[in-house]
Amino acid sequence: MRATRIVQKILSNYEGETPGVKANLCRMLMHGKLGGTGKMIILPVDQGFEHGPARSFAANPAAYDPQYHYQLAIDAGLNAYAAPLGMIEAGADSYAGQIPTILKANSANSLMAESAGKNQAITASVDDALRLGCSAIGFTIYPGSDAQLEMYEEISAMREEAARKGVATVIWSYPRGEAVTKDGETGIDVAAYAAQIAALLGAHVIKIKLSTDHLMLPEAKKVYEAEGIDIATQAARVRHCMQASFNGRRIVVFSGGAKKGADSVYDDARAIRDGGGNGSIIGRNSFQRPRDEALAMLGKLIDIYRGKA
Repeated sequence: MRATRIVQKILSNYEGETPGVKANLCRMLMHGKLGGTGKMIILPVDQGFEHGPARSFAANPAAYDPQYHYQLAIDAGLNAYAAPLGMIEAGADSYAGQIPTILKANSANSLMAESAGKNQAITASVDDALRLGCSAIGFTIYPGSDAQLEMYEEISAMREEAARKGVATVIWSYPRGEAVTKDGETGIDVAAYAAQIAALLGAHVIKIKLSTDHLMLPEAKKVYEAEGIDIATQAARVRHCMQASFNGRRIVVFSGGAKKGADSVYDDARAIRDGGGNGSIIGRNSFQRPRDEALAMLGKLIDIYRGKA
């Protein structure tokens, strides 16, 4: 398999990385129906940990089975499948080599008290990723949490080990916690800051949420207004987050969030495409739908990223 010029150009932005890391990035970028385009759709299924089984899978009971998600990602022609340790292990042999996988290495859960603060436990290792043939590890950080500095130190150490062993790193950068208001979690200034932090921590792929035009930080608001930074549309906000990700030198995918109407999902994808983002990481909006509906939706999203819809 020869990498396209688009993919070669993306890989050239990772100047300090080992051939192993670049090979795994290439593997994800060249896989599936978007292979070679520089665009990506990833299926993430860590919601059972985050929200509980019924909230995650009862809408489509087939999704209780980890192998359902492997098959969905393969049949839809996606770039990769991301999940915690147990779910990856439950299909790693049956689906070995059929789709790149991302091992989610830390997780939180909905049984934690608010007093516990916003943090995640490390639940898997780089060696687990190697044993299971994963292309990357995934790790969540919470900029704005009282625990954020500890999380940064954890992923810095894990990312160093992963790079040494040829495994790429995906960072979920979700502003959340004591220093962030509810509106601020998706405010554009905070979202761009979260993307910048992930890039500075060495993420090869950055996952952030789509943002609103809300500006939470007073000092940042002054700059946005003084410099006339365009944040009026979703595409403009995506473009700004790409600027914050080393001016587009890092792969950035945007999360789909809670299940919503299909038209909203498609509008989000068009905004990501038009703003220069690399794609979507879409979980509940796909696997909570019946399989046929999910495949149809993912197929249309692929068409959108290919400029055909």
